[in-house]
Amino acid sequence: MTQSPGEQNANHVFYRYAPFIQEYIYRHGWTELRGVQVQAARVLFETEDNLLLTSSTASGKTEAAFFPILTSLYEEPTQSVGALYIAPLKSLINDQFSRMEEVIEESGIPVYHWHGDIAASHKNKELNAPRGILQITPESLESMLMNRSNDVVRLFGQLRFVVIDEIHVLTGSDRGNQIRCQLERIAHLIGYHPRRIGLSATVGDLRAAADWLGANTGRATAAPPPPSAPVRWRLALEHFYLQNDAFDQTRKQTEQTPDAPTSHAMIDAGYEYVYAAVRDKKALVFSNSREETEFVTATLRQIAKNRGEPDVFLIHHGNLSAAIREDAEEQMRSDAYRAVTCATVTLELGVDIGKLERVVQMSAPCSVSSLLQRLGRSGRRNGVPEMIMVFREENATPESPLPQRVPWELLRGIALIELYTRERFIEPPVVKKTPFSLLFQQTLSVLSAAGELTPKALAQRVLCMAPFSQTDREDYRALLLSMIQNEFLEMTEEKTLIVGLKGEKLTGNFRFYAVFKDQNTEYSVRCGSEEIGTISAPPPVGDRFALAGNVWEVEELDIDRRLIYVHRVAGKMEVSWPGEFGEIHTKVLEQMYRILTEDTVYPYLKPNAVQRLQSARNLMRNAGALKHGIVCLGGMTWCLFPWLGTRSFRTLRKFILANAQHFGISRMEYEGCCYMQFKMEQGNGESLIRALLHTVQTEGISLQQLAQQSEIPMFDKYDPYIPTDLLRRAYAADRLRADEVAKRLEQIAASFDCGDKP
Repeated sequence: MTQSPGEQNANHVFYRYAPFIQEYIYRHGWTELRGVQVQAARVLFETEDNLLLTSSTASGKTEAAFFPILTSLYEEPTQSVGALYIAPLKSLINDQFSRMEEVIEESGIPVYHWHGDIAASHKNKELNAPRGILQITPESLESMLMNRSNDVVRLFGQLRFVVIDEIHVLTGSDRGNQIRCQLERIAHLIGYHPRRIGLSATVGDLRAAADWLGANTGRATAAPPPPSAPVRWRLALEHFYLQNDAFDQTRKQTEQTPDAPTSHAMIDAGYEYVYAAVRDKKALVFSNSREETEFVTATLRQIAKNRGEPDVFLIHHGNLSAAIREDAEEQMRSDAYRAVTCATVTLELGVDIGKLERVVQMSAPCSVSSLLQRLGRSGRRNGVPEMIMVFREENATPESPLPQRVPWELLRGIALIELYTRERFIEPPVVKKTPFSLLFQQTLSVLSAAGELTPKALAQRVLCMAPFSQTDREDYRALLLSMIQNEFLEMTEEKTLIVGLKGEKLTGNFRFYAVFKDQNTEYSVRCGSEEIGTISAPPPVGDRFALAGNVWEVEELDIDRRLIYVHRVAGKMEVSWPGEFGEIHTKVLEQMYRILTEDTVYPYLKPNAVQRLQSARNLMRNAGALKHGIVCLGGMTWCLFPWLGTRSFRTLRKFILANAQHFGISRMEYEGCCYMQFKMEQGNGESLIRALLHTVQTEGISLQQLAQQSEIPMFDKYDPYIPTDLLRRAYAADRLRADEVAKRLEQIAASFDCGDKP
């Protein structure tokens, strides 16, 4: 019987695998290798290239990457760590090989975990006899490079592969660039660049991500396109008002549940809907902030208590103790439990938590990438991904300003779905051009490991790393001078640099290893011998606070040891953690505009959401807000809807404010990147747009000047130690964008000429 080329490739790959992998495949009844596994094997077995492997969640990426790696290490064992696996989350490290425990055990290749929650005895086994696969976080790798620099060659001298997981959350971030710096430092010490393998389920621009992954390695980076497949999702979007008295909506909305009406007394229509959606199901409930996650968990537990039903609700976010997080992961993996976990981004990534029946999303994610990651949590193991988005909104009165009566979150949720299903759009990676905070940290880290370097040698060592390829040498000189003046560095009599007194204080603290800001990690909360999690500020004895989905009362404070002893009390309460919201792409805003202008009926909208969308369409059309994008709200109050993403919206807003006196504008208010509301003493919308466009066309938009208008722009962890001029330069380069602003102003101006849509 003649085999197709695809079958021949799969057979070739199968017989190239080590014997114990072949046996594993036979034993588990695999009838074929997946396309992603064949693609990865061809690159890793037949070339010396790096590899960017992109495929949907639960498509077998882990096996695709590690079957060839295990084969290589089995056939030619190394005398050091052979493969390094770097993940952004401890939970990924704890879980990543759970499906492959059997095949790894049969290989005889040791696998070691290394992060802050791992016991020293386990780490010492790897240090004493470095072999096999080492799984590690960026922070632990930073510590190793600083504190065990003399051991690096012994540990990694024959390193063949570096696997970087979830690279879509790392490109463009200081944490991702930190990993690239670490790998270049290892390469400098061992004399070559090991092959890099990047894994992700959602990459918007394959070539850009591949270039990021392979920069400075001297190797080509293969990036096979992900297999195309029809979108098969089960989606539902539903909307609820927080208070409905003004329009008597309470009765209409509380009757709507995912499965059937309920006769129970309502706590909140939206939360009751969520409870019904996850009742008797293994599910995840995602929120966009830790604050909301805590409140959702407490509310669902309260509903269960009121109904006399079991509390099956778990919680998972970065401020919780390792024990609580791991308990949630274990219960979700087990087929014996039908638990519901309320989570933040910590469970968005590739942790295997078994076969979920449903995902619920409170409000909308910020990006298509995040939507796909969260949706992909369900439908694993040949199921169909299923998500319900729930939107809760205050019921604005008719007297409220126009933009406050628009359901922006609902519009964004629809836009994310439509962008992917219609265009397969995923946000492209954004490369950070001026990572000065990371530059500060890596300067101290490199010098701490080296002990002493001349300024020239330090600059050569640091600036050659890929994340700093666009850093001007004069800018680095200014940074070094500032670090010397502020005692982070010290110049010796021999004109060499060493770590200064303030630098030693920074590098001597374990928090130095992380390049992201410490958030609420200062005081450990304990109930008896159980560690609950951490909070940033200690409440007084007798006060209460929410953590891990429960309410705790403070019994005792140990300020010196940063310990808070508590006992659990009934009830729920809000907590005051800020949410972390990512950037929104311009295409998302443009799609939100199209949603308002079209009459499309989206089949995944539930009755309340259908009604809410139609009312928003009527509102914006009747107000004339869609024709030109600028509308008078009455008197001298105007509102501009530019339909621009975060960076471009920020640029336009700052440009208008910088010229506010010239345009007669005052009292600017804005919401995210949805609208700008302001007072305009003279003129009208058309005259303002034409004046803005004329100024842009004749004078341009100077991003540097706009940056000068801001206060000192500190966003990243070590920004407080960076000279102000450098911070403003970084702000202009990485947080502002002018090209889309000019284009949008031209479109709006043209709409006044011919009546076209902006």
